[in-house]
Order: sequence, then structure tokens, then C-alpha cells
Amino acid sequence: MKIKDLRNGMKRVGLKAKVQVAEDERSITSRYKDETYRVRDVYLRDNTGTIKLTLWNEQIDRVQLNDVITISNGYITAFRGEIGLNVGKYGTFSIQRD
Repeated sequence: MKIKDLRNGMKRVGLKAKVQVAEDERSITSRYKDETYRVRDVYLRDNTGTIKLTLWNEQIDRVQLNDVITISNGYITAFRGEIGLNVGKYGTFSIQRD
């Protein structure tokens, strides 16, 4: 699948793209549990466009700038008008380094 073809609400998304931008890590406190989570947004690029991928906790440590990520069974959501790619608990991703 190509980034230009992704739309809000899509499920079972498969994509291969390169990490072009990695934002700073931040912490989020759960509203429902007394837990804090690590979160980091990275932007993936293929030859058709760019999309945000949100990484959580241990996923953050696996991904570096310029990695090529292959995602299986991801899904697309929109937040504040921007669509984003999510791996979720049922999806997987693998990394290929240059």
C-alpha cells in the first residue's frame, strides 16, 4: 500500500516506508489508570507522501531516523485533522537499517 492511498478508518494496513522525521519523546498519563506512558511521533515517507506513526513505550527504543519500517495489520485514525498510522496491539512492524 502507498501513503497517498491511506484514509481515516482503514484497517489491516500494510506499508513500507522510511523514517524521515523523529520528534522528541513525551510522557502521557492515563485518565483511567495511575500509569504514565512514553510516546513519540515519527513521520514515514514513501515516494507518494508522508504520514505520522505514533510509537509507544518499548517501540520507541527500536526505531531510529532513516530506518525503513514495514508495518503489517496497522490501522489509520485521525486526530486534530491529521491522519496517522497506528500499529496497535494486533499489528506488527519490522525494521531494516541502511
